Amino acid sequence: MNVARLKEQAKSLFSSAGFLTHIHDEEDYESALTLMDELIEDYDEQKPLIELLSLSIERWENESEEFSEFNANIESLDSGVSVLRVLMDQNKLNTTDFKNEIGGKSMVSMILNNKRNLTLEHIKALSNRFGVPPQLFIS
Repeated sequence: MNVARLKEQAKSLFSSAGFLTHIHDEEDYESALTLMDELIEDYDEQKPLIELLSLSIERWENESEEFSEFNANIESLDSGVSVLRVLMDQNKLNTTDFKNEIGGKSMVSMILNNKRNLTLEHIKALSNRFGVPPQLFIS
C-alpha cells in the first residue's frame, strides 16, 4: 500500500466532495442526495462509498435545523399506534376490522387519535393476528 498516494487521492476526493464526510449546508445536502441516487444504481460496487455518504446524510438529517421539527414530531409519535397504522395500510384494513383485537370502531379511532392507549390485551391480540413481536407495539 502506498500511503502517500492514498493520502493524495483522499485529499483530492474530499476537496471536490467534502460532503462525503460532513454536510455544511443545504447545497451540500442536495449534492449528497444526488450522488446517493447515482451510487445506489450500482450498490454492490459502490457499497463502501454509500456507507460513508449515508453516515454524513444521517448526521445532517439528525442535527440540521431544517429537520428539527420533523425529528421532534417523529420522536413524539406513539410507536404502537404507528405500527398499527402501517399494518392497517399494508393489509387494507379500516377501524371496523379490529373487533376481536381491540373492539369497536370508536375504540380503534380513539387509539389511532391518541385518546386511548393500546392495552396489553390489545397488543397480544394484534401480535397474534399479524404474526409480529409484541415489542413492536410498545414505545
